[in-house]
Amino acid sequence: MMKTKKLLIVEDDENIAELLQLHLREEGYEIVHAADGTLGLELLKQGGWDALILDLMLPGVDGLEICRHARTMTRYTPIVMISARSSETHRVLGLELGADDYLAKPFSMLELVARVKALFRRQEAMSQNLMQDAGTLTFDRLTIDPLARDVRLRQQPVELTPREFDLLWFFAKHPGKVFSRLNLLNQVWGYQHEGYEHTVNTHINRLRIKIEDNPAEPEFILTVWGKGYKFIALRNE
Repeated sequence: MMKTKKLLIVEDDENIAELLQLHLREEGYEIVHAADGTLGLELLKQGGWDALILDLMLPGVDGLEICRHARTMTRYTPIVMISARSSETHRVLGLELGADDYLAKPFSMLELVARVKALFRRQEAMSQNLMQDAGTLTFDRLTIDPLARDVRLRQQPVELTPREFDLLWFFAKHPGKVFSRLNLLNQVWGYQHEGYEHTVNTHINRLRIKIEDNPAEPEFILTVWGKGYKFIALRNE
């Protein structure tokens, strides 16, 4: 029997919060609601959440700070950020801080439920792929263990966020193949919408800082101008 998924909603608008709880409970999810950011952050720290529905503008601690803290935690919790701010700047900022998806108010409750389901499907597919592709990959000075989610550079551990690891693993499984930013959003993030591509650039830049000897002249993750990025499988040392 599958375990009931537990969702934390952090939303200060009482009407929106009630509608979210109603629709998500109808899907069989267990819901806990926090009406301000301070309580939301306290509940987040308790752990055990399968997903987080997070408003950007909150009394107390704001949604960006909660999102930032969530991405320092060991367990990866999918985050759907919701906000009355619909500008590209705020959408990209939320995604770069680690949100998995972003919906601008007013939004359809059915669409939000569909996106939550899509996040869970994507997470389960990634877990299954890692189990199927359980072998460690080694490229020159870089070693990637998918089951332990461990990356080592010259045998020294590299600290990656969960999303950085997923992006690197996807690249490593497809050496030499060119992927556009929209391709990567679809394959690694699980959605494909124009306007989100900047978060791919940010994650690739962070990856390069962590795994390249000279991030300005990368050897593993190369830019293919006008097309996207590709991973080069260097020969083992």
